[in-house]
Amino acid sequence: MVDRKQKHAVIIGGGLGGLALALRLSVGDWQVTVCERNPTFGGKMNRWSSAGFQFDTGPSLITMPDVFRDLFRVAGTTLEEHLELVRIQPLGEYYFDDGARLTYSTMLPEWLETLRAVHPRDVDGFLRFMSIGARLYEVSRATFFEQSPFSPFPRLDLGALKQMPIRYGWGNYARTVDAHFRSPYLRQLYNRYPTYVGSSPYESPATLMVVPYIEYALGGWYVKGGLYKIVESLLQLASERDVTLLANSHVAEILRTNERVTGIRLADGTQIAADVVVMNGDTSTTPVLLGEESHHTLGLRHRSLSGLVFLVGTRSTYPSLSHHAVYFSRDYREEFRQLFVERRFPDDPTVYVNVASRTDRTVAAGQGETLFIMANAPPTGDETWNDEATRDARSKVMARLRKSGFPVPESDIVVSEAWTPTTFAKRYHAPGGSIYGRHSHGWRNAFLRPPNKDRRCRGLYYVGGSTHPGGGTPMVLLSAKITENLIRRHEAE
Repeated sequence: MVDRKQKHAVIIGGGLGGLALALRLSVGDWQVTVCERNPTFGGKMNRWSSAGFQFDTGPSLITMPDVFRDLFRVAGTTLEEHLELVRIQPLGEYYFDDGARLTYSTMLPEWLETLRAVHPRDVDGFLRFMSIGARLYEVSRATFFEQSPFSPFPRLDLGALKQMPIRYGWGNYARTVDAHFRSPYLRQLYNRYPTYVGSSPYESPATLMVVPYIEYALGGWYVKGGLYKIVESLLQLASERDVTLLANSHVAEILRTNERVTGIRLADGTQIAADVVVMNGDTSTTPVLLGEESHHTLGLRHRSLSGLVFLVGTRSTYPSLSHHAVYFSRDYREEFRQLFVERRFPDDPTVYVNVASRTDRTVAAGQGETLFIMANAPPTGDETWNDEATRDARSKVMARLRKSGFPVPESDIVVSEAWTPTTFAKRYHAPGGSIYGRHSHGWRNAFLRPPNKDRRCRGLYYVGGSTHPGGGTPMVLLSAKITENLIRRHEAE
């Protein structure tokens, strides 16, 4: 039962952002209810298991670990009491179409030596590239990461703004990469980073240089036992603070009176009164819940990429596999043209392979390995990825892997599960299966994302990857902090 002496917040969606916000609000004496439509919490940060193999189905590493530490600190504990972080070093292996291979080390002397061997002049290009990324990070940390750009009283750090790089801060991402690197291998490697937010390097702003800087400078981290341990820890802490966690609870309507939210109605007819409602899902679906639209207002051409994922368990162990590896297509520009212009699965996809069992044997059965194999795919419309389409795409994925020397034969696979854009669309109520909501093409899309506070409906807020400051686990946690601050500012008695 909700104590009406306390203010009550209902959060729609139990993903990472919703759980983080629930925990933050509960610490501040709000009564919080989280409604999750699926049987398990975590949203896209989830888990799938079969025959002794355990797979993270969403993020495969985290960056900016101090953002996670801050959340646990707010909850009165420490991250280390709940989770064991393992820094992945080297960060990954990169395989190219002509047989070349690069080991991406975050140990600077080792990486500089690799750069000298690839193209000596790219040593200086890398250092300049990372220097600009560092300046962008400092500006973002003091401004963009701390508050919504639509805040009525923005707190601008003028000292930080002076560090904003003018020459490369606002140009095109791919052209900026070309200006810093001469090696085609390094250009392809660094052009990959806008895909972290479901976007094309050829259409994204150069300010996304902050992404490779953050990963390199702050590291890529794995959680022992799988990243879903983060969700399990947050659920435990939320329960200890009497957060009401409702699984299998599909919110059908946001209730309001005189442009002020009053609660929500579940699909089974149950109504829950609330002082505040927070949407932790794709923001473009909110008008439907408000009864304003019969369809999603954000068209597919504005949406970020989806993905085609194969969860594979093998009978044997493969020591030659690394925790993270990328197998690049022959023609990166053509791949993105097919993804965003033709809106179809590429003929020659770049393939990401995460083998968590190389770091953590607890996730694999016996001597086997867990392979998370993913290629970018366009968000889907009304069409469904049927078995034939999935088989065709799988053959293209395996062809790329085989050409790049991938050692696992089909005969050694004992577990295999395919997740298509249709899977993501249905499982996470993500229109088109888009993973990050709006893509980051152009300055406005990248940095003027939907605000954390609704402009028209009082008491309605947003959290998660489709709102400010954007996609990726640390950004989602920062959105929870920003939204909490907005709620405390605007909902105080």
